[in-house]
Amino acid sequence: MSSETSRLTAETSRLSATRRQVLAGSGAAVASIAFTGALFELFAGTAAARGHSGYGPLVPDPDGLLDLPKGFRYRVLSREGDPLRSGEGQVPSNHDGMAAFTGRHGHVRLVRNHENRATGRIPVPTVEGLTYDPMGKGGCTALELDGRNNVLGERVAIAGTAVNCAGGRTPWNTWLTCEETEDKAGTNGYTKDHGFIFEVDGADPHRTGAVPLTAMGRFQHEAIAIDPKSGIVYETEDAFDKPFGLFYRFLPRKPLGGTGSLRAGGHLEAMRVPGVPDLSVVQETGASFEGVEWVPVPDPQAAGTPIRFQDFGPKGITHAQKLEGCYWGGSAVYFVSSFARSSQGSAADHYGQVWKYEPKRRRLTLVIAFGPGTDVQLPGESPDNICLASDGGLMVCEDGDGAQHVFGLTRGGEVYTMARGRQNIGTPEEPAWGEFAGVTFAPDGGTMFVNCYTPGTTFAVTGPWR
Repeated sequence: MSSETSRLTAETSRLSATRRQVLAGSGAAVASIAFTGALFELFAGTAAARGHSGYGPLVPDPDGLLDLPKGFRYRVLSREGDPLRSGEGQVPSNHDGMAAFTGRHGHVRLVRNHENRATGRIPVPTVEGLTYDPMGKGGCTALELDGRNNVLGERVAIAGTAVNCAGGRTPWNTWLTCEETEDKAGTNGYTKDHGFIFEVDGADPHRTGAVPLTAMGRFQHEAIAIDPKSGIVYETEDAFDKPFGLFYRFLPRKPLGGTGSLRAGGHLEAMRVPGVPDLSVVQETGASFEGVEWVPVPDPQAAGTPIRFQDFGPKGITHAQKLEGCYWGGSAVYFVSSFARSSQGSAADHYGQVWKYEPKRRRLTLVIAFGPGTDVQLPGESPDNICLASDGGLMVCEDGDGAQHVFGLTRGGEVYTMARGRQNIGTPEEPAWGEFAGVTFAPDGGTMFVNCYTPGTTFAVTGPWR
């Protein structure tokens, strides 16, 4: 056994005792109780397992790409710089948010974001009818897979956008891709304003084209989730500077109307939690706040002032640093604050929060909070993209310091490692690893798809999923 293998095995075996504890100071057991309740609601009425202790230690990958538990294997579906199968150009850089959809004949369709800024190394190729701003380097690509995860096709789904970070799927099986920028025309060479959401049909991209959903706001979008009953769209904002981002809801004029319905417009509102101007100050798992208010956004287009700086009246508005992942489960919307640092302007420090908002009760609850740890090589801090797993828990992409992991949360609240990235983008003396993003499962639950942000790589992971 090599020294590297010994180190990784020892590292994994220590997780149960020394991983970053949920809610440092009050113990993992308390958080387990609170998180278990949340997961039971998420999976009420499903056949998902009640929880497990993970899939065992990670086995070092001899090819140096992805460490997985014994019995699991991966396939590289696509890497940046490879030729697109459509012949439109190269696979773009900076793989980020992603979703999997059911295709024809048992196929699976992946729609994948490319978070390219103006400095992006390999842009999304411009395609007639699918390009918003020819100077934008971001966008989406779509992959078509057969039942064995063989790549049958790969093409541009939208181009000419900027900093496509995350997004979310619609009930009518399209993808909403989010621009995480507020750059206007004339900035960084752009010819159009950016900071919008775009609808993308991975099966027929020309059906949706490249039309910004302007009524949903212009800000540094991260992710969305849609209430499948009301059609209300919830949106997170990952702002880079104080006063940080807001949590929004969009009330569409034509809810649940299918492809193109969001173009009909609607009203944008921001969340106000009375007495809580900054969510980072909440440190106790299970803390709840009744009577959440929704305040109309004065200028959703942010023509003169970014939304988070706008005047929401004497009561103000509620902010949070690094609002990222967002998803709908059961009767509530869940969203993630990846971390908060007082040194950067937050009111308090934490290493990740998962929040739950129940629309019927107008109640916001802190479901889980991650506390500081002593070893950045261990998983469990700075949660980012998040998805529901087929085994009754969650999968979370880590975006922090040190080694990068996909880690799972069981229905019992236990944290376990599912994958570890091995692609060193630093130096041998100062190693660094590309973050994970876009974790999602095939419709049948048999494959986990996940991206390495850089070097842009899309993996399909199969094995003994519970």
